[in-house]
Amino acid sequence: MFVDKAKIYVKGGDGGDGIVAFRREKYVPEGGPAGGDGGKGGDVIFRVDEGLRTLMDFRYQRHFKGERGVKGRNKSQHGANAENMIVRIPPGTIIIDDDTQEVLADLTRHGQQIVVAKGGRGGRGNTRFATANNTAPELAEHGEEGQERWIVLELKVMADVGLVGFPSVGKSTLLSVVSAAQPKIGAYHFTTITPNLGVVDVSEGRSFVMADLPGLIEGAHEGVGLGHEFLRHVERTRVIIHVVDMSGSEGRDPFDDWQKINAELRQYNADLENRPQIVAANKMDMPESEENLAKFREQVSEVRPDLEILPISSLTRQGVQELLYRAADLLDEIPEAPAIEEVTEINERKIYTLNQSEDEGFTIRRENDTFIVESVKIERMMKRMQLNSHDAILKLARTLRHMGVDEELRNRGAKDGTIVQIGDFEFEFVEGSSYY
Repeated sequence: MFVDKAKIYVKGGDGGDGIVAFRREKYVPEGGPAGGDGGKGGDVIFRVDEGLRTLMDFRYQRHFKGERGVKGRNKSQHGANAENMIVRIPPGTIIIDDDTQEVLADLTRHGQQIVVAKGGRGGRGNTRFATANNTAPELAEHGEEGQERWIVLELKVMADVGLVGFPSVGKSTLLSVVSAAQPKIGAYHFTTITPNLGVVDVSEGRSFVMADLPGLIEGAHEGVGLGHEFLRHVERTRVIIHVVDMSGSEGRDPFDDWQKINAELRQYNADLENRPQIVAANKMDMPESEENLAKFREQVSEVRPDLEILPISSLTRQGVQELLYRAADLLDEIPEAPAIEEVTEINERKIYTLNQSEDEGFTIRRENDTFIVESVKIERMMKRMQLNSHDAILKLARTLRHMGVDEELRNRGAKDGTIVQIGDFEFEFVEGSSYY
């Protein structure tokens, strides 16, 4: 099964905790603090592997979590950083943040990579908090949580030549004739519902990758049928071979078919109109095909006189070799790098920084007899601080006093025994306490 879109969850590893420890050795009085820092959590990294062609792996595994950093040790030893998690993706994958719809990366070359979820920093051990006034602090931090997000992966097939056209015009048959690909072929519409890739060996060491893209219909650029699912793959191709049924066996006019498909390509992406194109006038072994081809050439010459039209028959292989030679020649004339749209969103990305006044500010609201304090700075501090020691409580109390939280609580009517909630923690307000 061909999978070209997937939604997955990624989370960087949490940082390791710092520890409280002291140097205790014989003949070393007052050895001082010796608690090491925790290690950094592992990043989640997406790396392009040219051996992959689909997003099938993400159908069965949708959660990717980095390893946690190692906890700090005594004797001032830092915990080890966690190994990064490498996730392989096929070339041509676009990575989108599901919440903001921001395009994070457009990866097309083997070995390209991007960090999609950063690991958290390790917590500091008590050696980091030693000062002249407090030479033996019992204070340490928890590791920082790793970044987490939902992302959407979209795959656009990487092929040199793309076959486009209405359903049942012979695209799959042509691919099966010129390569070892074995697409499902049948005498009914929409046989092909996923792109098929095949390597075409022209001669003298010349070869290229051809993609049989599912048939398009009118309105595809607006998502009619499976329009967007099909059209996204056309963007990656360097040369377009537009297969047209010259026999008119479906009761359609070849020129009208050609115009409608080109209109869909143009309305989906205006740059596709300038992509090199060859018209493969297929089914020339059928009656009335010669007459229809002459009329088609005359009509096209009034619109695009420079357009190449090559008569072929996928069934009898008439003209197929000439078509392949011409496609190979066009590819030689085009730069090796695929005609890929650069992701302008990355260049225009806005960076929002936290306003210092917002960081230092706080709000207090009352729910029944409980005062709830909300502050980015305080909540971040409490999340990281290991509040299981006297030193940690003192540090928090000093922060609250310096920010004016305790004074504002008094003004709001807080008294001894009043419950104060900050984040997930609850405290009793004590008037005149040394903590404040």
